[in-house]
Amino acid sequence: MSEPRKLQHFIGGKPVEPNSGEYFPSTNPATREVLYLAARGDAVDIDAAVQSAAETFLDPRWRDLSQTKRGHLLRRLADLIGENAEELARSESLDNGKLLREMRGQMATLPEYYYYYAGLADKIHGAVVPTSDRQVLNYTMREPLGVVGAITPWNSPLTLTTSKLAPALCAGNTVVIKPSEYTSATVLKLAELVIEAGFPPGAVNVVTGFGAEAGQPLVDHPGLAKISFTGSTATGSRIAASAAGRFIGSTLELGGKSPNIVFDDANVANAAMGVVAGIFAAAGQTCIAGSRVFAQRAIYDELLQLVADRASSIRMGNPLDEDTEIGPLAFEDQRDKVASYVDLGRDEGARVLTGGRATDAGLGGFFYEPTVLVDVNNQMRVVREEIFGPVAAIMPFDTEDEVVQLANDTEYGLAAGVWTTNLARAHRMASRLDAGTIWVNTYRAMSPMSPRQGFKSSGVGVEHGTETMKEYTRLKSVWINTNEGPVPDPFVMRS
Repeated sequence: MSEPRKLQHFIGGKPVEPNSGEYFPSTNPATREVLYLAARGDAVDIDAAVQSAAETFLDPRWRDLSQTKRGHLLRRLADLIGENAEELARSESLDNGKLLREMRGQMATLPEYYYYYAGLADKIHGAVVPTSDRQVLNYTMREPLGVVGAITPWNSPLTLTTSKLAPALCAGNTVVIKPSEYTSATVLKLAELVIEAGFPPGAVNVVTGFGAEAGQPLVDHPGLAKISFTGSTATGSRIAASAAGRFIGSTLELGGKSPNIVFDDANVANAAMGVVAGIFAAAGQTCIAGSRVFAQRAIYDELLQLVADRASSIRMGNPLDEDTEIGPLAFEDQRDKVASYVDLGRDEGARVLTGGRATDAGLGGFFYEPTVLVDVNNQMRVVREEIFGPVAAIMPFDTEDEVVQLANDTEYGLAAGVWTTNLARAHRMASRLDAGTIWVNTYRAMSPMSPRQGFKSSGVGVEHGTETMKEYTRLKSVWINTNEGPVPDPFVMRS
């Protein structure tokens, strides 16, 4: 067999070999086949990338580029992503095991994010502020921050990188990305497309590697003006502490344990499909997974049966196959973590209604059956802690007040689903649920135009929408005295 290809860092607009000379394998989680070897980055590589980004930030080719022309570059990048969508989708599916059909869908919509921010680029502006002195003009300006560090996860590498990259470039920043060590390939390809689109070398840099060796040096680098991170709450807490200690901004999209609530007036068949989509899509490897399901007692048995029947019939297999409905977990440790949580649930008294087994699906990979847990309560660890896998815990409730209390009784506040045909109840629940995104009679809907924010331990800051531009700019207030007469002596009192 031929040697796997080697992927280099991308610094200053070109591939760069790692300082250490070392590489590490990336494996197809469906088959355990080694796909490629990625450069093993360290603090020296991170420093080179930050220096490149800092130089480009001050380069007149970027610094003096008009906002409208930045929008043109983003639009060209969107076009290139569309032209390379099939390659990107296949690469991402091989890297993290998500369905090729799903990745094609993501790649089809990904250009919309860049088109959105392309249109927003020359809508970023300040305002004239009224003052008590008509001879003094006060106005505000929005300016780019500088070098933005982005640390991105393995579950949706390009989509979650785009949530950071598109607004950062829109505002005029430069970026250093440290992708997950499990999914380096598509982010590196994106960096190449950035150059092909016409951005100056150094506008976007990518250093691959592990968290302790490359991620932490990026977080701690004195040249950063901001850090943006998507991942676990524990890691996010450490990043927030580092950023706060240096007085730089941080945007953190962290974990979730989202409630999906079904009332007895809902269309139960639709709600069941919403529950299945909320927890079993992407093998449950999404921060917004509806992993805590609450069903009103009158329809609990019906919903449970529908969800269990569909869960037990979901087709596991090679994610490249068109008829596969669920692929593997992204890597072996993640599969083992999911298995350990299900075992913990059994120990806590939960009953596995369907699923509950690790398997290789005949391919040698890291699969886990879609699993439904019952006889659970909101105090069990399997219900309170993020599993990040295809495991749903389904519980009955009686009243609206009761389910609001149960749904909000969590350290997380990322998302929530509500299934009801009662319009008044839908609005009440949207107001009462302690989560940044509320879906009613749908789940997992999102758009670049709609802001997304986590409450409590689910994060800090906003992604998507116009609001996110405040995350990637700084506000400056300018005062100009238009009176050309003599400046009065400050120690002479005036009437």
